[in-house]
Amino acid sequence: MHPLHLFSPAVYNWIGSTAATCTTISFLPQLIRVWRRKSARDISLTMFLLFSFGVACWLIYGIGIGSGPITVANAITLILALAILLLKLRYDRVSPRSEPRADPRKVTSIK
Repeated sequence: MHPLHLFSPAVYNWIGSTAATCTTISFLPQLIRVWRRKSARDISLTMFLLFSFGVACWLIYGIGIGSGPITVANAITLILALAILLLKLRYDRVSPRSEPRADPRKVTSIK
C-alpha cells in the first residue's frame, strides 16, 4: 500500500497524536469509575485481555517502526488497560460473583 500524500508529515503526525490522545484518555473515565465503585463486574475479562494483547502488539509495532505517537499512546493505553484488568481481578475476587437480581416476572410500578 502506498502512502497518501495529501498533507505534510507534520500534519499526519499531528493527526496521529490527536487520535492517540483521544483514544488513550478515553480509558480514564472507566478506570476512575471502577476505582470509585470498587466494582468491575460489568467489564468483560475476555474483552480486556484481548484488548490488552492487541495494544501490546501495537506498542511493539510502534517501537519497531519508530513511531512516537503509536509508541507513546499504546504504552499509556496498555498501562490504563492493565490497571482496569488488575482492579477487575481484585474486586471480582472480593465481591460476590452474582448478586440477587429482581425477578423480571414481578412488575413494579413507578410513582
